[in-house]
Amino acid sequence: YIIPRIVEKPVENVVPDVPVEKDETANNNNTNTNGTTNDATEPPEKKGRFEGGEGQGGKKKKNRGQNKSRTVPFKEEDALRLCKSLLDGNVGENATKKCTNANCRFSHDLEKFLQLKPKDIDGTCYIYTTKGYCSFGVTCRFAGAHLDDQSRNIYPDDYKHDNAMLVSTWLNPDLQHTLRKRKYNFSLSNRIVSKFERLQNEDKKEKAEAANNPSEATSKPAGSVTDEDMIKLRSAERKRIVFRDKLYLSPLTTVGNLPFRRICKEYGVDITCGEMACAIPIINGATQEWALTKRHSSEDLFGVQLCGHSSKLVTCAAQIIAEKADVDFIDLNTGCPIDLIFNQGGGSALLRRQNVLQVMVQSCARVLADYGKEFTVKTRIGIYNNKLIAHEMVPKFESWGASLITIHGRTKEQRYTKRADWEYLQQCAGQAQSVPVFGNGDIFCYDDYETIRSKCPSVAGVMVGRGALIKPWVFQEIKERKTLDPSSGERFEMLKRYVNYGLEHWGSDTKGVETTRRFLLEWQSFLYRYVPYGLLERPPQRINERPEAYRGRDDLETLMASANCNDWVKLSEMLLGPVPDGFNFVPKHKANAY
Repeated sequence: YIIPRIVEKPVENVVPDVPVEKDETANNNNTNTNGTTNDATEPPEKKGRFEGGEGQGGKKKKNRGQNKSRTVPFKEEDALRLCKSLLDGNVGENATKKCTNANCRFSHDLEKFLQLKPKDIDGTCYIYTTKGYCSFGVTCRFAGAHLDDQSRNIYPDDYKHDNAMLVSTWLNPDLQHTLRKRKYNFSLSNRIVSKFERLQNEDKKEKAEAANNPSEATSKPAGSVTDEDMIKLRSAERKRIVFRDKLYLSPLTTVGNLPFRRICKEYGVDITCGEMACAIPIINGATQEWALTKRHSSEDLFGVQLCGHSSKLVTCAAQIIAEKADVDFIDLNTGCPIDLIFNQGGGSALLRRQNVLQVMVQSCARVLADYGKEFTVKTRIGIYNNKLIAHEMVPKFESWGASLITIHGRTKEQRYTKRADWEYLQQCAGQAQSVPVFGNGDIFCYDDYETIRSKCPSVAGVMVGRGALIKPWVFQEIKERKTLDPSSGERFEMLKRYVNYGLEHWGSDTKGVETTRRFLLEWQSFLYRYVPYGLLERPPQRINERPEAYRGRDDLETLMASANCNDWVKLSEMLLGPVPDGFNFVPKHKANAY
């Protein structure tokens, strides 16, 4: 299971008064590639009310949760990083760029930087071979491929220096400044939220009066509520997304990054969604949160998932993403089981705050319709194991304006234990009239997919999460209707492509290389759980089965199956060169268990 990032405490103020977050504190160590300086030692385990200790008959706790006190694997000091004005290797009068920041914290000594720079990694520069130039210049760890005899960066003749951005970002400095100064125009969202809140209050008042005076109850006019007084009605012929029968990659925090989504697209997934983004950092212009809205050109059907506790904040975040980012839909997270999110009123807690949830869905759907975008909802079957409510929520989501409903077949209490309840998901999907309902949980192979589609005919499609992390070719298996058994060499080539995409996304300098390594190691904490089909005694492998240690068909396959994170580091060194001095990787999850 992937843990979402920590957000600040909820605020009660309206959007213009949302507290501004600093970039370096917008995300915690779950997504911050710079890390923190916390101690590496584990904090003592807290005991719950019903947990016994030693001598009290208590059982030993399972190794679950996050390694929250881990340190970042590697952090490069700013003083050892070269200023961007010197990336081309030109100094003095011949320099094409000059640093204009009097308080620049980076190094301006090119000769010293080249002396201290780590040895180049063997191989060619993927960015240079793909684009014909590398904008990381002398800082690139593959710089030997694109530097001349005077250590100057080589550019093609038709290159323009104002077009050096490798990955487009929607948060430009002007937009970030406007957001941080709280000057962005959210009047559209504020009007729509206010209207639906007013309608909700009027409806409550009428119901209360009808309950107190049954004889004086009057019938309400039939028909839908229109918005002619606020917004010009859109054409009913606007293009809608066809979600039905598509394969959907679940939004996965930390490991569901852009390079991973590119890998899944190569294996045939239809719908991709970015990592969960929190509404408050989006509105405050936090760089790390806006990075989650980046989209690759191969993602032909792409969305962003939002999480929040306030109708106004989530609607404003949806508006600005629809206006500034290139997305096809926005998904609302109403299923996150993490206590931090739950206690703030977001995630699965919205299922017990249905007045807020109703206004949130109605407002976001109405705002996005004005921009030709769809609004979808992802939820769980309930909060408590003894009270399943998803079958009641499906008709409500549909009437509130959701274009797609995805249901994870577990409760908030279950988190990711036990099997997903697909029989109940079939019951939930039957409650929808026209909106497609997708199911999520335990899809790990072609056999799982076929069994679910035959037993659950009302389910319009499936979302795959952990199964794609362990074996991303599961989408290819489903589309080709057969089981695949890639060799260790083919899987290693997949890792090589991921590394190349990571270098293109995060950069090919030392910081980018180590960021790519870190996310590769986080992904390997899932990849090692795959057991090759040819070694299975009783195929197919089930997602909740933990295999014993085994020896593969070759040394590389054995290395890939190792549960030791030191072996994962060895794999990364085969692709990204030796780790720097002081490198220490601790997996994000304590047990890497199901």
